[in-house]
Amino acid sequence: MKAREIHLTEYPKGEPTLDTFELAEVELPEVGDGQVRLETLAFSVDPYMRGRMSGRRTYVDPFPLHDTLDGAAVSRVVDSKHDEVPEGSLVLSQHGWRDAAVALGDAVRVLPELPVSHTHFLGALGLTGFTAWVGLERIAELRADDVIYVSAAAGAVGSIAGQLAKHKGATVIGSAGSDAKVARLRELGFDEAFNYKTDPPKDALGRLAPDGLDVYFDNVGGDTLEAAMHYLNNFGRAAICGMISIYNATEPPPGPRNMSNIVSKRLKLQGFIVSDHWQDDFQTFAQQVSPLVIDGTIQADETIREGIEDAPQAFLDMLSGNKQGKMVVKVGE
Repeated sequence: MKAREIHLTEYPKGEPTLDTFELAEVELPEVGDGQVRLETLAFSVDPYMRGRMSGRRTYVDPFPLHDTLDGAAVSRVVDSKHDEVPEGSLVLSQHGWRDAAVALGDAVRVLPELPVSHTHFLGALGLTGFTAWVGLERIAELRADDVIYVSAAAGAVGSIAGQLAKHKGATVIGSAGSDAKVARLRELGFDEAFNYKTDPPKDALGRLAPDGLDVYFDNVGGDTLEAAMHYLNNFGRAAICGMISIYNATEPPPGPRNMSNIVSKRLKLQGFIVSDHWQDDFQTFAQQVSPLVIDGTIQADETIREGIEDAPQAFLDMLSGNKQGKMVVKVGE
């Protein structure tokens, strides 16, 4: 049996293009003992993947050139030689960017049967939602009386983080890159929202948070981080989740010019990698958040692209913000 996969052709300097990727056809091996054959239904494209296209190790190894990429995927098991992974079950694996794969049964997780779209296991009920939860609960230690600002708030992680913070009772401010996205944030329950392209964060936050910020959930870095640090109150906390504003930078960008605020305001800025929390916290997250997604308290916005051929464009659009919520590539039904 053959599978189609997306490979890298180069390590891009600056913004990747469609020429950074190629569609390849490979022969799958026979299913051996303890293995399963997977038919991909959908897979995720995420900002962290840009770092794996640099050719150097960050917190994970870079993607290889002209070889199989990986990432979160929901698949159907079509052949199994593993006692605990039955044929017909839906599983979560790291076998994204392809339409089929042979995998170790121990390396996949059989998904629970919940009344939600299977794509939500890539988003609100997967690593995306878990990232938002960890940033709020374990890193920022969010309290009900906090004022929190979430950047890239219409994105996959930001939209869930804002809704979870609001559910906890916090006052939530979000920024996004278009008026339509700002309107969507208000529909999701954000107390305040602004378009950072027409209303710079340093101006908007002064108006929308007159008493300052207690928490900042950072998905952007750069000038937005600097603005948030300006308005964080004494003992404010920042969960540093990502810095998408610099992922395509060809030169090191300047850091925030107000780093002395960390000392004078006794701030805590902490970066985090969500996989560090998987073993200790994922079950707690799933128990708390699954009911909220099922009953619609947490709305899981998605942008769906159809077909493996569209995966490179989906990735480019995700990086540029040309989407709403979680970007997912559907491959099968």
